[in-house]
Amino acid sequence: MTIGTRVLNGIERIGNRLPDPVFLFLWLIGGLIVLSLVGAGLGWSAVNPVTGDTLRAESLLSPENLAQLIIGMPSTLTNFPPLGIVVTIIYGASVAERSGLFVTAIRGALLNAPRLILTPMIVITGMVSHHASDAAYVVVIPLAAVMFAAVGRHPLAGLAAGFAAVSGGYAGNLFPGAQDALLLGITEPAAHLIDPSYSVNIAGNWFFIVGVVLVFTPIVWFITDRIIEPRLGPWKPDGVAAPTAEEKTLLTANEKRGLAFAGLTILAMIAVWAAITALPGSPFIDPEADPQQRFNPLYKSLAAFFALTFFLSGAAFGVGSRSVTSHRDLVRMMREGIVQLAPYLVLVFFAAHFVAMFNWSGLGPILAINAAAGLQQINLPAPLLLISVVLVSCFFDLFVGSASAKWSALAPIVVPMFMLLGISPEMTTAAYRMGDSVTNIATPLMSYFALILTFAQRWDPKFGLGSLMSTMLPYAGAFLVAGLTMVALWVALDLPLGPGVGVHYTPPPPAVAVQLPVDGGIVGPVAPPEAAAVAGPGVASR
Repeated sequence: MTIGTRVLNGIERIGNRLPDPVFLFLWLIGGLIVLSLVGAGLGWSAVNPVTGDTLRAESLLSPENLAQLIIGMPSTLTNFPPLGIVVTIIYGASVAERSGLFVTAIRGALLNAPRLILTPMIVITGMVSHHASDAAYVVVIPLAAVMFAAVGRHPLAGLAAGFAAVSGGYAGNLFPGAQDALLLGITEPAAHLIDPSYSVNIAGNWFFIVGVVLVFTPIVWFITDRIIEPRLGPWKPDGVAAPTAEEKTLLTANEKRGLAFAGLTILAMIAVWAAITALPGSPFIDPEADPQQRFNPLYKSLAAFFALTFFLSGAAFGVGSRSVTSHRDLVRMMREGIVQLAPYLVLVFFAAHFVAMFNWSGLGPILAINAAAGLQQINLPAPLLLISVVLVSCFFDLFVGSASAKWSALAPIVVPMFMLLGISPEMTTAAYRMGDSVTNIATPLMSYFALILTFAQRWDPKFGLGSLMSTMLPYAGAFLVAGLTMVALWVALDLPLGPGVGVHYTPPPPAVAVQLPVDGGIVGPVAPPEAAAVAGPGVASR
């Protein structure tokens, strides 16, 4: 047995022993309670260099915190920022998905792709298909194999390209969607631990996710056509099920009419939003805000824009394709979409309480402030700091598949810490997303790995777990190198992450003179406000 196989087997054994993410959060909450008792007893404290307030660790078993936990349990859940945004978008996306818009658009894009550019078309379609949620895995990946087989290419090469795009390119897309709403919704309350006035919007990573598409597409194209397909050798379809007639069928007249209706609806929605923005007194523009903040209402409206666009375009497609015959069909589709959210709703209950209790304990900003002060003394450049976030995300992705679960646990620490080092919450989120997209295509612990293996065995019954892992490892390695390079260059070149969102964070000047922590506490930044302003981007002197 080779060393690589032993390592993978060890990772698989460790991962299989991990509990469900719900119970991971229960363990985290239990550990947090113990840590809060220790911190409160030892008088841990630090000074928030933004507000000037002295922050002290609070016991989560104090009467006040117990009251917040028990009495405020319903509001803790409903006030969790990602919940409302995700549910809102799902109402619309479920109509677009169940009416057949997503699947038909994906199928139409791939069926019409010329042989020469079939691979990049699969890659771009796979990344955009993230808006279709789980449909991306069950439609794009097997259909990519079918498309390769239909033109005489090896279907497993197509399957690998589709898997790399859908799962490995999880950080990439052309437009924000539910995933942006979910992750950036977790980022905002984490940022509030340091700066309560900080606002995060769904477009905060828009330019970055487009950059991922531009960087990853040629990588997958090259590896598929020049490495994976030659390694697989000529495809011999003897004894293997050929693509069915349905899989190779061109779009029907009804489906084409539905796509035309949906396209016109999307254009109309863009025109309406643009018109509202251009009107005098537009609710999407705040004329009294700073120039870089004036369009924040427009960015925040994007959640509603995508929800309405998905709903109306899905309904228009359904009318054109005859998959929607009455308003009751639309209501049914929304109900079915919410039903599919059940696992997320169970998880989010515990994630919301973990995030809230982390806030009540005061440990998040205390750890962040003191860790930031220590990192400032090391004086690492910002690109290296963000690279560490990518690597940590890659490591945890080997064991925990849920992106939101990992980010709910990491964000309350890393977001405030990097804000104090002058890095914006959106940039920290982007680095996390990049790491979350790298390793999941090469680990058997990924929730869809067994399904992808099943798809592969349709074309080669002898294609096993090791075959799939070895096929995907070149993509994972290339994604890691490209992802680290992209994050480092994005920071070094100070490129915008989204409309009005940059790499760096500059805190407002402290409101009051800072106070020394109580005796025995952890010493936070202790410089007066004047010195704090010149000590570095967002970090006060020790």
